[in-house]
Amino acid sequence: MYMSHFGLNAAPFSLTPDTRCFFGVRSHVDAINTCVSAMEMGEGLVKVTGEVGTGKTMVCRLVLKALSESFTLVFLPNPANTVAGLHRLIADELGIDEQVTEDKLLGAIQQAAIAAARDEKPVVILCDEVQAMPDEVLEAIRLLGNLETEQRKLIQLIMFGQPELDERLSQHSMRQLLQRISFSAELTPLSFAETSAYIDHRLQEQGASPLFSTWAKRRIWVASQGIPRLVHQLCHKSLLLSFGRGKRRVSAHAVRLAIKDTPLARQHSVLQAVWG
Repeated sequence: MYMSHFGLNAAPFSLTPDTRCFFGVRSHVDAINTCVSAMEMGEGLVKVTGEVGTGKTMVCRLVLKALSESFTLVFLPNPANTVAGLHRLIADELGIDEQVTEDKLLGAIQQAAIAAARDEKPVVILCDEVQAMPDEVLEAIRLLGNLETEQRKLIQLIMFGQPELDERLSQHSMRQLLQRISFSAELTPLSFAETSAYIDHRLQEQGASPLFSTWAKRRIWVASQGIPRLVHQLCHKSLLLSFGRGKRRVSAHAVRLAIKDTPLARQHSVLQAVWG
């Protein structure tokens, strides 16, 4: 495609999260530090929320990487629809025999967690898309957090979800789960300074010099509203359009067309771009 044209080693704005290209914006670093510190202190339950496209998957993968040596990790990337389904997913990740019947799964999970704690590698469960889980599954998550010895929690949990999760937790029926959350973190949209540095970082990681002018990056920031996934889409389209016209840097015209072609991008005037 356009990689050789711009001197790139690989596509810099792929939508697949790559931890090797992580750029530490403040809310992401804060969320990672919160999760890791809470687990190391045995705090039990942590919540991380962020709008669609703000980098929850990237943060989740980096937390997994940071905890991998000291904890037994269970990663559930898709929401369970039933309590039995949740327990089966956890059991599979813990290597529990698939022949264990549904009524004995929770006990088997507890025994696996006791064994992991004895080996000084306690269990941490990371659940993504938690806002989509039914109430009974959220309650089952709370009950998993109740498994403990006299000295420590047997299972700790990190919940990742969209802002709708906060709305769910504000309901009266969810008050017990809400009270169990020790720490929370929020992934916020990038500022213009963060967006500008992020774009340059992604290009430099793939061997290219800066290809976007400050003005082009500002238009992308305003259009994306600081959402990393939209930044990626707009940058990719801008590079593709500039390549098609034989340009060696991204043109203002290409950025305008990329914004127009992206449904979720904020359409804006030059004056709006100036004021943000």
